[in-house]
Amino acid sequence: MRLWSLHPKYLDQIGLVALWREGLLAKKVLEGKTKGYKNHPQLLRFKTENKTLEKINLYLHFVCDEAERREYQFKRSKLSRRKALVKKMTITTGQLDYEWNHLLKKQFKRSKEDFLRNQKITRPRAHPLFKRQNGRIADWEVMLTK
Repeated sequence: MRLWSLHPKYLDQIGLVALWREGLLAKKVLEGKTKGYKNHPQLLRFKTENKTLEKINLYLHFVCDEAERREYQFKRSKLSRRKALVKKMTITTGQLDYEWNHLLKKQFKRSKEDFLRNQKITRPRAHPLFKRQNGRIADWEVMLTK
């Protein structure tokens, strides 16, 4: 499961569809509607927030916005009604850099067009639910060695 902290506009088709599917799974876990993935590291940042369900729901609304911009058919009806964001979650520059490099490696293998477009970007935007702050890679991140 990967709940990207990066803006969904950077994801290739495979990445955006996977984010939607994995985000819906994360929503079910946070709602207590499934037994698996309860302690998945990607969920820790949501679990420690106030209004956890509102935030995962809004996270997915932003993903759905990007899908609609691309004319994909994601079912927004799977989400609760969109509420205004009271307080953004924070994401560190170190975490964004780590995810950016991870995404570029994936796109190099599966989507050269997206890779070539994205490799020129030096400071990618965060997902609209997050605000950037200086810092290291998040403690909840599972570092990949490949």
